[in-house]
Amino acid sequence: MPEKTINHYLFLKLGERYWENSPAQRTRLIADFAGELQALGNCVNFYQISPLRSEFDFMVWNAAPLEDEQAEARFFERLGQAVNARRPQFSPVTSLWGYTRPSVYARAPSAQEIDPFAAQRQTYLVLYPFVKTIQWYLLGKDTRQGMMNEHIRVGHQYPEIKQLLLYSFGVQDQEFIVVYEMETLYRFSELVNELRSSDVREYTERDTPVYTGIWRAPETLATILGGQA
Repeated sequence: MPEKTINHYLFLKLGERYWENSPAQRTRLIADFAGELQALGNCVNFYQISPLRSEFDFMVWNAAPLEDEQAEARFFERLGQAVNARRPQFSPVTSLWGYTRPSVYARAPSAQEIDPFAAQRQTYLVLYPFVKTIQWYLLGKDTRQGMMNEHIRVGHQYPEIKQLLLYSFGVQDQEFIVVYEMETLYRFSELVNELRSSDVREYTERDTPVYTGIWRAPETLATILGGQA
């Protein structure tokens, strides 16, 4: 995985114009949109959101390496063109995005780290914006490291759950985006429950809303959203 990448999560809602089409036409609209996004040259994955949440229908995860200073401009230009061309049918409701960078708390990359460019994805994806309190940043580095070591230790007890930490300082409202990937949501819920009692929890200012999605191949997502049996 490249050291510096941009990862963007776009949540979309199907509009009334979309539902005026026949099931076959709706399926084709989603399939065409997916094909156009895949042609952008980024790594693209698609997730079913509804009925896990009611305000969105699906989510698109785009990832690309930062090759030069204009990488973000090209990334958003191409993505914006593809999305805006479909606005009469479905439109973006919200988005989260950030950058990858080496962790200051881990000495080396973890085997539990998500590779955005992996050829295969796990079934479930959970992500949320994350903000720490001001008091966290006023603590000494050794104090923060000690609490994070405990946090990491708990995470290692769930080796089947992968994580990606994105940095959004200065470019979005949150400081981080925390992303998890797994094959069982029940097991993930157990991990989160256990982490609630760690000392570092005291320094969490915000870690909601939580978005949960189910990975779908483009043709499967098109069928689901198209309403075809």
